[in-house]
Amino acid sequence: MSRTASIERVTRETNIKLTLTLDGSGTARICTSVPFLDHMLNLFARHGLFDLDVEARGDIDIDFHHTVEDIGIVLGEAFKQALGDKKGIRRYGQATVPMDETLASVAVDISGRPYLVYHVNLPKVKIGEFDVELAREFFQAFVNHCGLNLHINVMYGDNVHHIIEACFKAFSRALDVASQCDLRVNGVMSTKGVL
Repeated sequence: MSRTASIERVTRETNIKLTLTLDGSGTARICTSVPFLDHMLNLFARHGLFDLDVEARGDIDIDFHHTVEDIGIVLGEAFKQALGDKKGIRRYGQATVPMDETLASVAVDISGRPYLVYHVNLPKVKIGEFDVELAREFFQAFVNHCGLNLHINVMYGDNVHHIIEACFKAFSRALDVASQCDLRVNGVMSTKGVL
């Protein structure tokens, strides 16, 4: 079974084409016109071993908000589509990732119930031209459109770049674990029989 998805989303604010393979090797081709997001998506693919192609154009002359949020929407939809009926997946995953002085922990539940807990204390600053609060917008959009329960907790850290990077790496590693198929799982991992 090939667990892949290709999605195109066109609005008045953005034009996004995205292809995702869950059982990949971590290869990525990313071009969003938001350099810091390109960096985060490249490491997301690499550390989750997902193959990911993203081509996005947006109204970045206004700011990066619409582009970042809409990529979160499309990537969340792609994960949901690639997971299919969710039969055989582990459902839960967690990862704790250090990045120099930072330690981030992420837990996911591919439950069909979107919920984000985001304990990431960041000052309102920019990394280059990237407003750091857009990281939360990305995760919220992903959660809403994938149907994912996501908890992101940063225990400590000082460098804002390191904090966000640790969050993305831990997120991708936790998603990799949760989305893996386990031959011991009969149907879906739920006593209800549905996710």
